[in-house]
Amino acid sequence: MRVPLSWLREYVDLPAGETGRDVAAKLVDAGLEVETVEQLGGGLKGPLVVGQVLTIEELEGFRKPIRFCTVDVGQANGTGEPQEIVCGARNFSVGDKVVVVLPGAVLPGDFAIASRKTYGRTSHGMICSGEELGMGDDGTHGIIVLPPEHEVGTDAIELLQLVDEVLDIDITPDRGYCMSMRGVAREAATAYGLPLRDPALLDVPAPNSYGYPVKIDDPAGCDRFTARTVTGLDPDARSPIWLTRRLQKAGMRPISLAVDITNYVMLELGQPLHAYDRSSIDGAIGVRRAEQGEKFTTLDGVKRTLDAEDLVIIDDSGPIGLAGVMGGANTEIADPVTDPETGVVTGTTDVVIEAAHFDSVSISRTARRLKLSSEASKRFERGVDPQAAAAAAQRTVDLLVLLAGGTAEAGVTEVVAPGAPRTIAMAADHPDRVAGMEYGRETVVRRLQEIGCDVYGQDELVVTVPSWRPDLAAPNDLAEEVIRLEGYGNLPSTLPQVPSGRGLTPRQQLHRRVGRALAGAGYVEALSYPFIGEGVFDQLQLPAHDASRQVVKLVNPLSDEEPALRTTLLPGLLGALRRNDSRGSHDLALFETGSVFRAAAQPGVAVRLPVDRRPTDEEIATLNAALPAQPRYAAVVLAGAREQAGWWGKGRPADWADAVEAARSLAVEAGTELVVRQGQYGPWHPGRCAELVVTIDGVEQVIGHAGELHPRVVKALGLPARTSAMELDLDRLAAAGGEALQAPRISSFPVATQDVALIVDASVPAASVEAALRKGAGELLESLRLFDVFTGEQVGEGKKSLAYALRFRAADRTLTAEESTAARDAAVALAAERTGAVLRGA
Repeated sequence: MRVPLSWLREYVDLPAGETGRDVAAKLVDAGLEVETVEQLGGGLKGPLVVGQVLTIEELEGFRKPIRFCTVDVGQANGTGEPQEIVCGARNFSVGDKVVVVLPGAVLPGDFAIASRKTYGRTSHGMICSGEELGMGDDGTHGIIVLPPEHEVGTDAIELLQLVDEVLDIDITPDRGYCMSMRGVAREAATAYGLPLRDPALLDVPAPNSYGYPVKIDDPAGCDRFTARTVTGLDPDARSPIWLTRRLQKAGMRPISLAVDITNYVMLELGQPLHAYDRSSIDGAIGVRRAEQGEKFTTLDGVKRTLDAEDLVIIDDSGPIGLAGVMGGANTEIADPVTDPETGVVTGTTDVVIEAAHFDSVSISRTARRLKLSSEASKRFERGVDPQAAAAAAQRTVDLLVLLAGGTAEAGVTEVVAPGAPRTIAMAADHPDRVAGMEYGRETVVRRLQEIGCDVYGQDELVVTVPSWRPDLAAPNDLAEEVIRLEGYGNLPSTLPQVPSGRGLTPRQQLHRRVGRALAGAGYVEALSYPFIGEGVFDQLQLPAHDASRQVVKLVNPLSDEEPALRTTLLPGLLGALRRNDSRGSHDLALFETGSVFRAAAQPGVAVRLPVDRRPTDEEIATLNAALPAQPRYAAVVLAGAREQAGWWGKGRPADWADAVEAARSLAVEAGTELVVRQGQYGPWHPGRCAELVVTIDGVEQVIGHAGELHPRVVKALGLPARTSAMELDLDRLAAAGGEALQAPRISSFPVATQDVALIVDASVPAASVEAALRKGAGELLESLRLFDVFTGEQVGEGKKSLAYALRFRAADRTLTAEESTAARDAAVALAAERTGAVLRGA
């Protein structure tokens, strides 16, 4: 909601020296979110005056039409002589009143005006458009043509209200009443402790039986409908400057007088209105639900298919408006048309004004389903004051009579569904208990009365909620109002007392350790949306029967291209890598931890939990059983250089081994042993893919994969060449670990190192040899590292040499050479037995 400060001052007598930033600070303290304070006309300097075009000479020989004009600016130029100006616009004629900026002036954007020679003539100033003055587009994209009654030489800065401050307020869904000048003025008056001049306090005639006929078929959807009729409008009447400027400052484009007035009253009072061309209405106006599949063309010219839940405004011919959202093209206010022969202007002369109150849920659903958000629907969704409908209709009628020369018909139609004011019972000290400080009954009553409530009672208060506050429904809502008006900054700051033993769970601790370990290894965390499109599975080359293809689809996805919940973290991470690479960051290492979603074989049906009490354990268990499984995964992706080149060395590119090492580091954090062996799965290169295996309850389980991505996957996803990735199931990794992470034992005794080189068949995985060595070496083995792989004639065809460094250490003594050699020999013997390994050189 854009709030011009000059307009706000009409309803509240703000202190004279108060700036927009001062008012914004007060409103922020009252709980409104003021995003910016825009300074209109900042840096603007005159002379900027009203001028009258005396002559126009068309200049020939240029690529675009150019006109040399003389303009009467009165005494503003100091001589009284006509001002000579070159202009390229063509939407004005001789005799028109225009806005002229003279040499020495400065326009918004620090654009200084001076006499200059152009197109063979000297231009002493400029004839201005609205955009050049910072007024915004008025729809013409041309020169401002003023009404003829303005005198030549008048200061245009004041006339056009070019200098002002505009507060841009982000209205939260529970503060719908602030989507109007009336609502913001009420908050400002309360914040400053000043009286409010309520613009809705108008003399409104009582309903009678001879107003325009209205029939409501769905009182639940429309509980109030006011109709007023104005006849004899001048079709050629234009919106005055003050009206168009207020609309422009509020962010709306002027259209025509009747439409501008309805928009103005909506901004002023918060009540959306609609004006129908009376000559286009066939019979009585009605409100009903749409028929399923019914067609209707809205004001924007789009033919829409309606749903049975949609509310429509109808006449005897069918729908004429989409209630609370947008009017219909068939009853649109006609643009004025001038007969070229007679000069007679024709257009809409009689209008019917609609001011109604519609169900907020129904309007919200219609606007979202049709993807048709309008200024009216935004207000109805958040709640509109039903009591303001009659005043808004009256205000519209008054302006039409005043500005368009119309006549208000005596008939007043008001259809109202029975209802009673909402009341809330609340203990007088309830806000005290919520805030943790003492306000006292008098303060509570005073603050509630300031927001429009009627309050009765002593210790137990009975509060009647004002019609413009549909968000106030419970004692806590009233307590919030008292607390915010007294100032959130005045609340005492206390730290909660946390019972011992209520810290992070082991699962949460593991997730934090994993994040720290990957960040310490040089990875950057990326958070991606948990939504995917099913086409990504083909890009990842997943088999047709793969479990990852069984997705949970959303009923209302953010994007139709990504309607499913993710079953893998890789699409989001790879998308982030691709975007960063395309923007010049080529050396990338990203990680993410998060939930994936696994569809159940038989989808469950979630129960609706109660809101008036805590759900029972059975209800919560039933709800959880209906949800898809949500294991937590960890994934990394790498591309470009893993180590940068410099004086310290040549650096090296990231490869599959880095992805495997990331998995090993996570296993260390989980306190478990990770077996890495050759694998083959989906997006990974078949010759550079490792499957990650842990042992859970004595059974080996594959919990993920790591390695270099397949070239076809790289091409399909537009990734850098040789991109590598790793993904594993964190929950199963944690299940393979112990209850608590064991700290390493540091021995004070020296280490004994033994190196062995074993020759095995080329088909034997290094992981199998390593497992056998580790098992055979026994408890004295501290670490085992593969440091060389060699193939060639020296080891024979179809063979390879694997060189390992074995480190032995005892916790209670210094090992002898015989002990370390015996442990090494035992390791080699078991490797020979299990894998056929032979000591190289033996």
